[in-house]
Amino acid sequence: MPLHVPPAPAPALRSVLTALGSPTAVRGTRTPAALRAAQGPVRPELPLPVHEMDGFAHASAASRAVPRTRLTGWRFLLDDRGAKGARGVQGRGIEGGAYSGVAEAVLTADGWTFGQFCEGPYVLSTVRALRQAQLLPTPYQPRLLSVPELYMLTLWLHGDLSADAGSGSPEPSDLLIPLAPAPPGIPAHQPHRVDALLPMLTRRLVTAPLMRTPV
Repeated sequence: MPLHVPPAPAPALRSVLTALGSPTAVRGTRTPAALRAAQGPVRPELPLPVHEMDGFAHASAASRAVPRTRLTGWRFLLDDRGAKGARGVQGRGIEGGAYSGVAEAVLTADGWTFGQFCEGPYVLSTVRALRQAQLLPTPYQPRLLSVPELYMLTLWLHGDLSADAGSGSPEPSDLLIPLAPAPPGIPAHQPHRVDALLPMLTRRLVTAPLMRTPV
């Protein structure tokens, strides 16, 4: 079933396009090697809002049942297949993509601004999870959900296709697909209903040390 990819805020997209057009940003020492080596135009595609579970480790049992989340940014997969045949920001879909990393826009007091280029296992894992989601019989609005205390990132499949992608909390019937690497005891790339996965996260938090936010 096709995913209903939400449009990113125009200023967030512009900040990423500006960074991609800057030789200083694209060729910087902290820029992913694959992005620095890209031979053709690189396009930001498949924008996903990044939400973070707020204080999950210290919340009460009742609060964990309906976790608080907050929007921290928007991430764009960077497709370096070049501009030929492109169909805009949401691009040619997930199939066959040659993704060289992700670009992130973050919200500041002055509005949306470019944050960073990223690489690592979460890039390919995000693509894999999106492809999994396309095979599900129900359409969803895809988002990313971070659990900082577990150093965990998930693909959040929200059932309300018309919802504002920058707000809201996971519904019990929404699906979460943990991205690899996932915390011990939580299988990656296995879709879970929110109301089934949250108790697993709670049990994991009892024994897991606090960790930094995934990138």
